[in-house]
Amino acid sequence: MSRPTCYRCFWPRSLCWCASITPMPTRTKFVFLMHPKEYKYEKAGTGRLTHLCLADSEIHMGIGFDNHAVVQELIADPANFPVLVYPGPTARNLSTGDLAPAELVGRRLVVFLLDGTWSGARKMLRLSPTLQRLPRVMFTPTALSRFVIKQQPQAGCLSTLETAHELLLALTRSGLDAYPLPEQLLDLFARMQAFQIRCANDPALAGYRRRHPYLSPSERILPKGRRRRYLPKIPAVPEPAPSPPSGVAPLGVAWP
Repeated sequence: MSRPTCYRCFWPRSLCWCASITPMPTRTKFVFLMHPKEYKYEKAGTGRLTHLCLADSEIHMGIGFDNHAVVQELIADPANFPVLVYPGPTARNLSTGDLAPAELVGRRLVVFLLDGTWSGARKMLRLSPTLQRLPRVMFTPTALSRFVIKQQPQAGCLSTLETAHELLLALTRSGLDAYPLPEQLLDLFARMQAFQIRCANDPALAGYRRRHPYLSPSERILPKGRRRRYLPKIPAVPEPAPSPPSGVAPLGVAWP
């Protein structure tokens, strides 16, 4: 017999996260477009937990979204300013202020995030021309992925939860939003992974057992050979230059 499940966080009721989550109010609307495999089978998926942490957020499952009524309504609504989080040469970097609050002209910023593997996200985008036509935004991560129980395909790739965290940092920096509980998402992420690691180390839980211990992300070596590159090279956000001593002119700082 299967264990009773919480149908908000989709974890067993005995391990339910909901009581420890405070939905955060934001000016931005977050829309998670979740691949069916992520929605149905991914136990360590972070999209659903991220959704529970954001009061103004939605999850929609699918692969192609051109015929998805709710998604298309959000895109077509003149009161919204819809954007797609997807890195690339045309994406506007929120970390460097490429999108200013004045450009919204009173409209609500609606952020679409593709939630799935990177190859799955590419397919979702390929099958959704209306998403392809949206303005794209990106950010410069403040840290490498903290995902211990999964291997990211490339440095700079993040989980959905980490992406939402970095987005809120960048939106706050740009004056587009505020981040009321900046510790909550990463704390939840750490607790979820700690539970998975405890289970993997428990000899009584055969289904969780691993032959080798988890390595921290900084200790992992990505496989060599020809691998698809998912992210463009993103320059680091420059830190403010320190004040020079009295009477000394500051040196110019060149962007990479």
